[in-house]
Amino acid sequence: MRDDRKLEQAARAAWLSYVARRTQDEIAQEMGVSRQTAQRLVAQALAAGLVKVRIDHPLTSCFSLEKDLQKRFGLKMASITPAAAGQTGVAMAVADFIESHLQQGAPITLAVGAGRTLRAAVTQMARIDCPQHRIASLTGNISADGSAAYYNVLFSLSDIVTARSFPLMVPVIATSKEERDALHRQPGNIRVMEMTKHAQVALIGLGSMGSEAPLAKDGFLTMAEILALQEQGAVGEILGHSYDINGKFLPKNERVASAELPSTERALVVAAAFGPDKRDSVFGALHTGVINGLITDETTAASLLK
Repeated sequence: MRDDRKLEQAARAAWLSYVARRTQDEIAQEMGVSRQTAQRLVAQALAAGLVKVRIDHPLTSCFSLEKDLQKRFGLKMASITPAAAGQTGVAMAVADFIESHLQQGAPITLAVGAGRTLRAAVTQMARIDCPQHRIASLTGNISADGSAAYYNVLFSLSDIVTARSFPLMVPVIATSKEERDALHRQPGNIRVMEMTKHAQVALIGLGSMGSEAPLAKDGFLTMAEILALQEQGAVGEILGHSYDINGKFLPKNERVASAELPSTERALVVAAAFGPDKRDSVFGALHTGVINGLITDETTAASLLK
């Protein structure tokens, strides 16, 4: 009877943990036990075989797509999420990617870009104590109106990790080439750009060039300027620099103040993107030679292979 009672408690703790999604503190309070006992009960349920894990077809399909993408485009890594998970699934995969690198013991420099998917990923992350690492921004941190750029990821990350953060104190797009050059000569910005250039890992978003182009929505370029880029063949942009479907960069906009990406010969440079409007952007980006990793959804991945 005593063993049955223990098993019943373990089953209840496991149900609260895996089905009801309660935290260990909540389980302890609900069951009237200590946090340590709640943790032990969940572990006992696992050991007794009361918890079953089933990998269904969508995830298996994603594994296959990852291998095919790596082979087709010569990538060092690919992470594909089930279509049903939507942008949240991609954001969670990006969060896992960031956490896996910041939880390493050896110091690294992580260079980060900006974007909606990257910012959504930060909201999925747990707090990490990692003072040995550095995080440096690849893009400017100032919006067109002078405020902090909303989709800059560095500031959001600095709220939940203890790694030292290094912002690039420039606008995303300067008013002129002369202004950008003057800002790039500032000692603080020179140091940040050296960090990003030699970073071991870089994570960026990809911008589209359609009606939902982030550069237009966020006020950095006008729709007339976006249409002009489209006429030149632009399908996407990386850190403000446009490229065509074959991965060829258009003549650079000399007002763009972004830092330089590290070389793919020695660094892992990963792009994250989601949705049908990003398909051409991703396809072109895979041919630029400046990225060697991809995080995206199942539908986009399948379309790239076609």
